[in-house]
Amino acid sequence: MSKVCQCSPGRLTGVVNIPPSKSAAHRAMLCAALAEGRSVLSPIELSNDMKATINAITALGAKVSLIGDTLTIDGIGGDISKNTADNEPIDVNCIESGSTLRFIIPIACAAGINGRFVGEGTLVSRPVGLYATLLPQAGVQCETSGGLPVTCRGRLQAGNYEIPGDISSQFITGMLLALPLCEDDSRLTLTTPLQSAAYVDMTVCCMKDFGVTVERTETGWFIPGGQRYTARDYTVEGDWSHAGFFLAAGALGSELTLRGLRMDSVQGDKAAVDLFRGFGAEIALHDDGALTVRPGTLHAQHIDAGQIPDLVPCLAICAALCEGTTVIDHAERLRIKESDRLTSTAAMIRSLGGKVKELPDGLRIEGIKQFTGGTVDGFRDHRIIMSAAVGALRASGEVTITTPDSVNKSYPSFFDVYHILGGKAHVINLG
Repeated sequence: MSKVCQCSPGRLTGVVNIPPSKSAAHRAMLCAALAEGRSVLSPIELSNDMKATINAITALGAKVSLIGDTLTIDGIGGDISKNTADNEPIDVNCIESGSTLRFIIPIACAAGINGRFVGEGTLVSRPVGLYATLLPQAGVQCETSGGLPVTCRGRLQAGNYEIPGDISSQFITGMLLALPLCEDDSRLTLTTPLQSAAYVDMTVCCMKDFGVTVERTETGWFIPGGQRYTARDYTVEGDWSHAGFFLAAGALGSELTLRGLRMDSVQGDKAAVDLFRGFGAEIALHDDGALTVRPGTLHAQHIDAGQIPDLVPCLAICAALCEGTTVIDHAERLRIKESDRLTSTAAMIRSLGGKVKELPDGLRIEGIKQFTGGTVDGFRDHRIIMSAAVGALRASGEVTITTPDSVNKSYPSFFDVYHILGGKAHVINLG
C-alpha cells in the first residue's frame, strides 16, 4: 500500500531533543560486538539502519538485547569464528544501510567468517566493487557483479593497502575497524585526497574509546596488529546531520531550541552551525549545551560540500529561500546515495516552486521569497523527505510528499517530532 504525506504551511516552535547519531551508533555497536564482555550503549533509536547493524553483529555471533533505548551487547571477543574456506557462508542482511554493508564486510573477514552480504532497495545497486579489488590482496575470495549479493571467503591478512579517499570514507572505516584484529601490522595509504574526513575521525575516536588505536601518517594510517576491543558502557551523542533539518526550519522562520548535541563533537556535520549562520540565521549557544536558532535576513553563500554531503538537501531548502544565488559544489558523491541526491534535491526544489540548476558536482540555486507548494517525489530517500517537510513550512499551499515511510531508515520519529513542534503533516494511505 503506497502512502503520501500532506504538509501544510506553518512554523515549528519549542524544544527538540536531537536523536542519537546514527554514525556514532554504527561504530560503537561494531566495536562492542568485537569486544570480549558486555557493553551497554544508549540512547539508540531503532531505525532501519540500526536494525541492519544489529543483524550484522548478531551474524558475527554477538548477543544483543534492546530494552527501550538501551542496547546491551555481549561481544565475541577472542572467541572469533573458526570458519574456513570450506564452510558455507552465512547470510548477513544489511537492509538498506550502506554503512553497515561497507563496515561489516572486512570485519567479518578479519574474524574468519565467510559471509554472503545481501540487502534491499537501492543498496543492492550501490557500489562495493572496491572490496572486490582490495580484499583479494588480503587472501579473501570476493564474488560480486559490482553490487549485491557479495560473497567473501577466507581470513583477512595484515598488509599494505592502497585505497582511494574520494569514493566513500565508509570503505576506509571498514578497513580501520578490521585490520587491528590481524596479528601483524598494516598500513592504509590514500591514493586520492580524503573526503568526508570527519567520518573517519569518528571511527578512530570510537575505536580508541573501545581500547584500539591507529596512527595517522602523512599518507594514511598505520594500524598495529594483535589488538583487541574492550567492552564498556557508551553514551551515543546527538546527530548533527539530523540537527540540520531543525536548523533549516529555524532559519526559515521558526524559533527552536536543540538539545542533545555535543559542541566538541568530531562529526563533520557540526559545520551546520556555521553554514546556517552563513545564510543569516541567528544561532545562540547556551551554557547547558543547548542551542537556539532564530530566523534572520537570509542571503546566498558558496558551499563546498566535500566534507558535509549529508547536509546538502536541508542546506538547499534554505538556499532556495535566500536572497541571491547559492552554489553548492564538490558534492558529486551524492549521486551514489539512497537516490542520486543531486538530481532528487534539484527535483524537490523545482516541485516546491523554487529555481535550481543541477551541476555535474553540485547545485546552483536562485533564491525566491516563498515556495508555492506541490507534489514532491521523495525518491524513497529519507533526507529528501525530511527536507521537503521543512520546505513545506514556507509554502503558500499544501505540499504532498511521496514515500514518507522512508524516514524509518534513519529517523522513525521525525514526523512525530514535527507534530509536537506544531507542524502539520498527515500520512495518507492511497490503497
